[in-house]
Amino acid sequence: MFGFAETTVFDFEFTQPSGERPRPFCLVARELSGRTHRLFGDDLRASRLPPYPIGPDSLVVAYYASAEVSCHLALGWPEPVNILDLFAEFRTMTNGRSLAYGNGLLGALLHFGLDGMDAIDKAEMRELAIRGEPFTAEEIRNLVDYCESDVTATQKLLMAMPNIDIDRALLRGRYMAAAAHIEHAGVPIDVKALNTLQAHWDGIKGHLIERIDADYGVFDGRTFKTERWERWLDANGIPWPRLPTGRLALDDDTFRERARAHPAVEPIRELRHMLGQLRLNNLTVGRDGRNRCMLSAFRARTGRNQPSNSKFVLGQSAWLRSLIQPQPHHVVSNIDWAQQEFGIAAALSGDQAMIRAYESDDPYLTFAKQAGAAPPDATKASHGATREQFKTCALGTLYNMGANTLSERTGLYQPYAADLLRKHHKTYPQFWRWSDRVVDYALLHSRLFTTFGWNLFVVGEPNPNSLRNFPMQANGAEMLRLACCLAIERGVKVVAPVHDALLIEATVDDMVGAIVTARRAMEEASRIVLGSLTLRTDVKSFRHPMRYVDKRGLAMWNTVWAIIRELEAGK
Repeated sequence: MFGFAETTVFDFEFTQPSGERPRPFCLVARELSGRTHRLFGDDLRASRLPPYPIGPDSLVVAYYASAEVSCHLALGWPEPVNILDLFAEFRTMTNGRSLAYGNGLLGALLHFGLDGMDAIDKAEMRELAIRGEPFTAEEIRNLVDYCESDVTATQKLLMAMPNIDIDRALLRGRYMAAAAHIEHAGVPIDVKALNTLQAHWDGIKGHLIERIDADYGVFDGRTFKTERWERWLDANGIPWPRLPTGRLALDDDTFRERARAHPAVEPIRELRHMLGQLRLNNLTVGRDGRNRCMLSAFRARTGRNQPSNSKFVLGQSAWLRSLIQPQPHHVVSNIDWAQQEFGIAAALSGDQAMIRAYESDDPYLTFAKQAGAAPPDATKASHGATREQFKTCALGTLYNMGANTLSERTGLYQPYAADLLRKHHKTYPQFWRWSDRVVDYALLHSRLFTTFGWNLFVVGEPNPNSLRNFPMQANGAEMLRLACCLAIERGVKVVAPVHDALLIEATVDDMVGAIVTARRAMEEASRIVLGSLTLRTDVKSFRHPMRYVDKRGLAMWNTVWAIIRELEAGK
């Protein structure tokens, strides 16, 4: 199939306690040439190599293959060279469309009119698998049959899925293997600090309200009072969106948006999030002190990972990221693309002025100079406020931000914000022609796609601004996936992908080489995705006993630990 000498459909059953690596106990693999392999328990774990071919002339097929590759890693087996993940292919065939049965294996079968497995039996077997060993002889037979039914279903789906672009599909399968490596590694956590936070969490919240709300007066005990918040906003001249009912919009997205334009809002936003949504006990940390959870690759419409925010330390509030701490004699480094979305927009649109801006030391200040708003010798120190205004404009225009929103974010009066947008249109006309064509194409063809063929099907009444932003977000996701593959295949220990960055770990002696290799992988990935422009990378490293620091959360981290010291001192 697809020109390979052998194609094998395979599936594992395993237990995986929260934060731990999987413990496989069952495998069924069917070579399409006729042979089926069934291994269980000690017979499976005693095997040093998989019983099916995994070399360059062979193809393995699974549904959500990162789970199967994770089992390879747990067993000490080499990973397959060529992986076809039917979950990723089903997602790119249906992304954006409404699915009656979801995008699980059963949903994919039903989507193509194939007989699904008995949902009740499947749920019962899943519960049995989660329970784990030991199993009775009857349970073993049932679990092997259940595992084989998944293999049969996956094989049926393989034969029914139309027009698989195997080259691009193999690239997506390659990323699922990289995701397995990342999940296998896990993020190093300061477990002692986490335990301390959990032990004092209730008391911390009360003291945080006392400290932070002293400047706002919007809480009554632990209850946020809307009318007090409205009075504070009026007193400070901060405009605030309202719902159709006339009441203030109080969702976290609104608070986050307002905080960008009015930093005084941020402490209350963070406090409300901590009181209402933060669940420290949900963070999944294994016995080895590593935070592990499913990355949920390809779940987002843009193709980005979508891990659980409550389980993934990098999905938590910025201050909690300081729980990340390398082990003794180790370093963690955060390597991110500089101005990634601006660079992607410049390259894809072919706007030469925008490309020159990106290739300068500071794209946003260069934009201000190109627009005539800053002199040629301007610096970040001399024209910092102007730079921030042009930065907000440059990023907002990627999804067609209007003058009112730009005004709110920058603090400029609406006419000045409108003039700033006009300057962007005048400075980068090719970008705007391209951006308009993106929307026109999407509405005409009901589809957008990335360099490597990740699709978004446009249905209903789409938001044109989201369509404009899709090429930046989705091609950024392609870039991140490819960078993960290249870095891991070259020996770098990637412990987390983070939107536009890689978090890597190495020993003190090996870190310089790891950083160089990872940066080269990221730069190469940008050239491959964009076809020409190389995106720069920035690095921040933290050596044990230092901990990861996100400057947005540093003040809150220090405040929380000051409270803990007082609580432990009995004050």
